[in-house]
Amino acid sequence: MIVLITGAAGGMGTLLRPRLARPGRVLRLLDVVEVPPGEGVEVITASVTDPEAMLAACDGVDAIVHLGGHSREAPWADMLETNINGTYCVLEAARQAGVPRVVFASSNHAVGFHPVSGATDYLFPRPDTFYGVSKVAGEALGSLYHDRFGLGVVCVRIGTCLERPLTERHLGTWLSPDDCARLLEVAFTTKGFHVVWGASANTRGVYSLDAARALGYEPEDDSEKYADDVTPASEVDRTYLGGQEFCAGELGG
Repeated sequence: MIVLITGAAGGMGTLLRPRLARPGRVLRLLDVVEVPPGEGVEVITASVTDPEAMLAACDGVDAIVHLGGHSREAPWADMLETNINGTYCVLEAARQAGVPRVVFASSNHAVGFHPVSGATDYLFPRPDTFYGVSKVAGEALGSLYHDRFGLGVVCVRIGTCLERPLTERHLGTWLSPDDCARLLEVAFTTKGFHVVWGASANTRGVYSLDAARALGYEPEDDSEKYADDVTPASEVDRTYLGGQEFCAGELGG
């Protein structure tokens, strides 16, 4: 099995690379900066916005984990080119190469201006930033490529994927790297188009995990063990899913 990971040098890519390694599996790691080589690894230095490079990278691939792009707020032109056009290039290359499924790293910021109490499955888009808009666009492109071409697409609205939660808000949004890998393994065998929340089994969890569990996801981690070591939440953190930084920060970075 060959798994292509875009944005493999980034924070999530770094957390996930060792957790997705398996005997008999090749991880094809793509980023604009070089990723360290290793056993069972192929490294490609390229941009997700380069259609020819993406088509070559998709050769023989069984599944794509699309993490590539800006992971924080940025000016509109950058979001449009890297996050939106980049996602189009990935999906189009997958279609042309016959890749059966793509896992798209969406975000809670696609729905960031919904209230914390309303984090149901398939929540209608309500982005909090240009970054959030780019994730809404990515979900829409995934839906289009499924309905038009039969591509299997799972969009994971990731909460907060870190080694451990750092703030009170994270206690409700945390996705442990181990649970993230568990969710991706389920997505690798999932057919159809799905939008699911990416979070662990947190005692204070704010997201519905029903749709993810329906695919076979069984989270094992809980943020509660870190509850005594986090910083307090702001009023915006307690009000909106996107939290203080995205819902009250400067638009466009």
